[in-house]
Amino acid sequence: MFGKERNWNLPFLPYGEELLYTDSHPKRPHLQYADIDGDGKQELFGIYRSNQELYLFTLKEHFGHFRLISVVKGTGYQVSYLGTAHITSQKKFNIVVGWKIGGIWSKLSIFEWANSGLKEKQLNGEYTFSKIEIADMPGLHGRDGKAEIALWIHDTGEAYKVEIYRWEKDKLVPAHDVEPYYFKKVVEYYKQKIKEHPEYLFYYPYLKDAENKAARLFEERAVYLFPASIKEIGGNKWGYIDTKGKFILPLSYEHAGDFQDNGLAIVRLMDRVGIIDSKGYFIVKPKYDTINPFSEGRASVIDSQGFKVIDESGKEITSKAYSYIGDYKEGRAIFADTDANGQYLYGYLTRRGKEVLPLSYESASDFNEGKAIVKMKNNSYALIDLTGKVVNSYSYPTVQNYGEGLLTFQKSKDGKFGYMDEQGNSVIEPQFSGAQPFIGGLAIVNVSDDYKNHYGVIDRNGHFIIKANYNSLSNLGEGRFAIGKALDPEKPYLGSKYAVTDSKGHILTGFIYNDLTQYKDGLASAYDDQKTFFIDKSGKRMEHLPNVSGRGTLGFEQTLIKGEIDFRLLYFDKNSNLIWKQSTIIPLNNQYSVIEHKYKPNKDYLVYYPQVKGMEHSGTVNQILMNLSAVKEIPAHTQLEANYMGDFDVTFYKKNLLVIEITGYNYPFGAAHGMPVRKYAHIDLKTGAVYQLKDLFKPGSPYVKVISEIIGEQIKSNEKYSYVFPDTYKGIQAEQLFFISDDAVNLYFSPYEIAPYAAGFPTFFIPIDELKGIINQNSDFWKSFH
Repeated sequence: MFGKERNWNLPFLPYGEELLYTDSHPKRPHLQYADIDGDGKQELFGIYRSNQELYLFTLKEHFGHFRLISVVKGTGYQVSYLGTAHITSQKKFNIVVGWKIGGIWSKLSIFEWANSGLKEKQLNGEYTFSKIEIADMPGLHGRDGKAEIALWIHDTGEAYKVEIYRWEKDKLVPAHDVEPYYFKKVVEYYKQKIKEHPEYLFYYPYLKDAENKAARLFEERAVYLFPASIKEIGGNKWGYIDTKGKFILPLSYEHAGDFQDNGLAIVRLMDRVGIIDSKGYFIVKPKYDTINPFSEGRASVIDSQGFKVIDESGKEITSKAYSYIGDYKEGRAIFADTDANGQYLYGYLTRRGKEVLPLSYESASDFNEGKAIVKMKNNSYALIDLTGKVVNSYSYPTVQNYGEGLLTFQKSKDGKFGYMDEQGNSVIEPQFSGAQPFIGGLAIVNVSDDYKNHYGVIDRNGHFIIKANYNSLSNLGEGRFAIGKALDPEKPYLGSKYAVTDSKGHILTGFIYNDLTQYKDGLASAYDDQKTFFIDKSGKRMEHLPNVSGRGTLGFEQTLIKGEIDFRLLYFDKNSNLIWKQSTIIPLNNQYSVIEHKYKPNKDYLVYYPQVKGMEHSGTVNQILMNLSAVKEIPAHTQLEANYMGDFDVTFYKKNLLVIEITGYNYPFGAAHGMPVRKYAHIDLKTGAVYQLKDLFKPGSPYVKVISEIIGEQIKSNEKYSYVFPDTYKGIQAEQLFFISDDAVNLYFSPYEIAPYAAGFPTFFIPIDELKGIINQNSDFWKSFH
């Protein structure tokens, strides 16, 4: 690329310094081109020597001239390797340097563009080599778009130990799974050496070792685990299954999340949240109220003090708690808190948990392409870089949605939205009631002035690529959009039917989908009134992949296909064979069990209801359970005004008493929220009786008065009930909602009855010992569980 033996006189070098050349003949300068910073344009990078020290520099071309944008000090006296590869990411190039540190030894360094400069990655140890080869090598599942590094380490004569690494979890780890591929090359190397020098016996053990690694099937195969749950007495229990559907980590958790790319999973146990590794060991013991998924090696957590940040070892890296911390984007996370004057403000944290930009903004966005929009205390908006430097400021009432060099803005508080560039120049005049950021040169806008939406897609010139005729519109990625027509134009809140278009506005399908997911690797998940399935980018249904009755999503998860259909979990192998689904039987003992039944008469009405098996009097009991579960006649093909979802859990079983919790959620379309439903059935499995609260107490006893006073005292004295509306609690009713648990009677109220909606079902725990004087220990109810 750079001519032979040319004397490079580069004016960007410091005065008196020299460009470094290779030791090979003909000598060539250590210079290369690559897009290092991900802006789509190639930068020039190389090595120069200054006062016997080496420096890695990067240049960017600007109007025909190069300007220096980064300099990093190196080590050693010469460079044995200089190149680029996707080491730490599939998206960005890394610069890889081998610094000669003596004789035949070189030190490995890996650099990454971050925060407007080259940064050397911290390696877990010092990696030295004599020869190096970098390539995306096929492992267990083929090539993954990231390169492995083969280090040839001199041992004896021209014999080398060969070690192969890849980047995982912010460090280099052995890449044993590519050995069967790469060691074929090592075998040929030693065969050639033996051919040249058959008398050199020390080559033979190296050849044998290489042949073993090239021939063997990788035994230490990656273990992929997937969360799965089973209904048991006490509710759902979660564990992890393997690719055959066998539980590897037992049913120990109240909830279990997917294993993330860092090999960690978030689990709930004893009403607290922790983190486990793939062996089930706790990296973080269950102690938090919430742990959010990791982003850029960090996760925000919530405890009684507020928001904090942990790293992948579970260490808290923030020095204090905040009112809010968001996900990390481009090395920054938004945090919020009140200042000394009680004003709620925003700032940014580094990946080390430090306040790089302190509380100073009235609002703040995530960083995108190295920039973020913030609202200053003077009510103006600013576009800032990662250091907080103001790129430009704007005096409009609203500035939002930075993307691809454009921002949305309003000229007046209640005015339309338009787009301006970073300098504040109007590029597309305000004309939209809603405007989203530009992605891939296109943006979704709304031109409606009322509740009847009119969404469309524009280009950077403001021309409509997709006309603004749609009730709903979303970017599915990979050059595809979902456009939605209202089921009822006069009631657009009832939802839409969707079609798929390309980025040029060509409609590829009919309006046949109820919803779709984002495209990934050319496939999206979609569902209609009957089934959930995969479609390709032309909208064609992929018949060889799972087609599942019900509504939900399907997606590829490592080596399996995960389905979340009608609020139940399914797993398929890559050949669409079902390998796991949740059991519908909850065994109580050898005689009794609870069977889950599904009732779905309409796409918007779904109930899972319980039926007891093994009872002599099951008919009446099971009809009561169906009635409590809202199993009723619903028209099949009529558009309902609300969505209803019902489910149940077995919360208590002792002796002959079975307690089933029946839940539901009724959501009127277009409403701010729905109304939850919660009921309990207390069933005597021997007699078939279904007990009420009064059945537990002595005839004529003042149980209503006694319990009312106990709850009243709890509200007064216990701070956790401070949410109860003042003066709304007037005592319980004779038929008060209740449920039995171990050694307690629990009384509860419906939302809004004595507290705000957000409080859910206010519940009061009363130990049975406090009610001994009025409990009828000769009653069938009492005897059913004693």
